[in-house]
Amino acid sequence: MGYPVTEEVCPGDGGCSQGFQGGTLTGRAATGVTVSYYQPGEYQRVINKRNPLSPIDYMPSDTVNVAGHPLRYQAALAFWRFVDAAAASGVATTVVSGFRSYASQASLFQNYVAIYGQEQADTISARPGYSEHQSGLAVDIGNPSAVCGLQECFASTAAGQFAAAHAHEFGFVIRYPAGMSYWTGYAYEPWHLRYVGRDVAMDMRNRGVSTLEQYYGYPPAPTY
Repeated sequence: MGYPVTEEVCPGDGGCSQGFQGGTLTGRAATGVTVSYYQPGEYQRVINKRNPLSPIDYMPSDTVNVAGHPLRYQAALAFWRFVDAAAASGVATTVVSGFRSYASQASLFQNYVAIYGQEQADTISARPGYSEHQSGLAVDIGNPSAVCGLQECFASTAAGQFAAAHAHEFGFVIRYPAGMSYWTGYAYEPWHLRYVGRDVAMDMRNRGVSTLEQYYGYPPAPTY
């Protein structure tokens, strides 16, 4: 649930409650402890195998074109700044994927199932309605040379290293970090950037929190 943000309050009705960064815990002798999770803002929404988009076929209305790939407007502004900063450091980046509709995600996921089988497909791709790409807040990046495109070795390329070191400065997090599949439900994707806003991204970095699930006090989501 994160750090406490309020004192414990016991109003005399047989229960006590306390606010934390991730939500509120309320304890009563008769019913035990109730957890009320904090609901992040629209740019910080936690999308995973247990938290689908709502509605399930959600489609953002404020997307703009970023190198041929749609992104929500605020995410696009931040990404352009990210690209400019990378270029100023001598690092070239490309966009591999941005917003994908429910139908597009369904087609992509079924293709993975056909190639790898259901179990492995669920570790490398989201089912339609459960994809961050469908939110318009996620962008997959790559190198102009396509070296290590959508592969773990992308982390060792100049673009991958710049993203790991600086993405948070522009409001992005590497959404599926190494060794955190139990929390996120997905394999390591050093190329997958998720826009959450600079305040949250910087706070996660400064506190050493790797996943949105942990940051907002959500339980792990390794499976549907």
